[in-house]
Amino acid sequence: MILRDVLSMGAGELRAAGIEEAMHDARRLMAGAMGVEAGRLTLIERDEVAPVAMATFHDSVRRRCEGEPVSHILGWREFYGRRFEVTRDVLDPRPETEGLIAEALRAPFEDVLDLGTGTGCILVTLLAERSRATGVGADVSPSALAVAERNADRLGAGARCTLIHSDWFTYVTGTFDLIVSNPPYIAASEMEGLSREVSFEPHMALTDEADGLSAYRVIAAGAGAHLAPQGRLLVEIGWQQGAAVAEMFKAAGFAEVRVLPDLDGRDRVVAGRWIDVKRP
Repeated sequence: MILRDVLSMGAGELRAAGIEEAMHDARRLMAGAMGVEAGRLTLIERDEVAPVAMATFHDSVRRRCEGEPVSHILGWREFYGRRFEVTRDVLDPRPETEGLIAEALRAPFEDVLDLGTGTGCILVTLLAERSRATGVGADVSPSALAVAERNADRLGAGARCTLIHSDWFTYVTGTFDLIVSNPPYIAASEMEGLSREVSFEPHMALTDEADGLSAYRVIAAGAGAHLAPQGRLLVEIGWQQGAAVAEMFKAAGFAEVRVLPDLDGRDRVVAGRWIDVKRP
C-alpha cells in the first residue's frame, strides 16, 4: 500500500477510537515508524510503505487507540525546540510550561535549582539557553532522575547539571539565583475527570493526593533559604490556583509577586523575587 492510503486507514482507526486530531497523530506515528520527519511525509505520500514500517505503524495505532500518548509510543516529546526522552516514569512535557521558560529567561541567572525535575526539560532547556549557567535538578524518583540525566547528556548540558535524589529541599544545599518548579498541582478530587492519556504518567507527578497546593506550601516556605538576595522563584500552577499561590509567596516574604497567563489567557505561572530580610 502507498503511504497516503496507509495514513488514511490509520487515521480512520484513531478517529473511531475517539482520538482527537486523528490525522495529526497518524502522521506523527508514521513518521516515527519510517524514521523520517513528519513534514517529509507529504513529499513521499505516493511511495510504498515497507513491511517493517507498516507493522510498526499498525502497532503504534493500536497503542494510541488504547489511550497511550503519542510521546510514549515514540519515546520523545519536543519542548522549546529540543527533543526530550519521555517514559512512563516522568511527566510528559507540556507546551504550557514553555511560558515558565520564557519568564525565566527574561532576567540573567548563573545558577538554577529545578525542584521535581522529571524529564529535566525545564532545567536542561534553561542551561541550553544560558551556556554559562549551572544547575541542580532534584526529584524524589530515581527513575525520573535517570531520564533527566540522559536528556542532559544528549542535549549537551550534562557537564553543567547536577541531579540529586531529594524530596523537595531535603538534600538541597547552597543558594541559587533562580528556583523553578512544575510540581504536582492536580487536586485528588479532579483526577477522575482527567483524560485517559494521563493514566500513563506517574501518579505522584500529577497530584498531591490532597488539595493540589501541598507542594507550593513547601516550596514557598523553603525557597528563601536557598535563594540569593534578589533571587527569583517561578512555579507553574493550575489555572485556578494563581491567587492562592501568590498569597503563599507574599506570606513567605517574596516581593514583586505576579501571576502570569499562558497563551490562552489562563493563569499559569507565579513569580516572585526574594528580598533578604536580614539586611538593613
